[in-house]
Amino acid sequence: MIKLIYLLWPREPMAPARRREVLLGRCAPELLDSGARYLTMNIDDEFSTVPSPTPTTKLHDPFVAEVSMWVDDVEARGDLETTLLDAGFDIAGYRVREHVYTDYGGNRHGAPRDWPDGQRSPAVISVTPLERPRRVSKTRWMAHWFNRQGPMSEKMQPRSRYVRNIVDEVLTPGAVPYAGIVEESWPSAEHIQNPFVFYGARNRFELFKNMAIMGQSVATFLPIWKITSVTMSEYFVRSRHG
Repeated sequence: MIKLIYLLWPREPMAPARRREVLLGRCAPELLDSGARYLTMNIDDEFSTVPSPTPTTKLHDPFVAEVSMWVDDVEARGDLETTLLDAGFDIAGYRVREHVYTDYGGNRHGAPRDWPDGQRSPAVISVTPLERPRRVSKTRWMAHWFNRQGPMSEKMQPRSRYVRNIVDEVLTPGAVPYAGIVEESWPSAEHIQNPFVFYGARNRFELFKNMAIMGQSVATFLPIWKITSVTMSEYFVRSRHG
């Protein structure tokens, strides 16, 4: 199966609760009927109240949802995209390869998933698209992301789930040509808002040291001034193990 990710922006003002109602109540059934085998929706809804651990620096409004679908044929995605467009969203679509670095229950920061499909996940989700600077070759960029940034941040930070999506193809006209999209799950708001917890530090010395390590690593392969990261509610609408 092929994983598709769509980032969504409402064309007209849409309240957070309305985003959730439209996506889960209207779009999800249509997407499943139109060929999505599995479906996950991360939505900046009324329950998503925690500021992003990586504040958005872009001047325009960030995306308000990430819709992930698994399909058999990428060329048969027309009805899927139409469903999102007709619901009032502008979309940026990507064909990706998913790499689950850590799933729920895979480390000491979270228990295995025990909630059913359709129910909001208890974790706080942050979604961050990644741009590759022109100065960094794709080979070097991938090596740093997978061999340095991923393992370092996993060791340092209290994530309960970490998914890396490599973008293989940009599907929609005008979409930013991201190289990757990261989905990170945090056990609670405290794990994001308390810098000592977020950076795995026991004291101020470790805090400043770990912040420097993280900052240096991120600056090596990402344009920091262009990073967009959004915290969201996670909904496994239909999963392999739901």
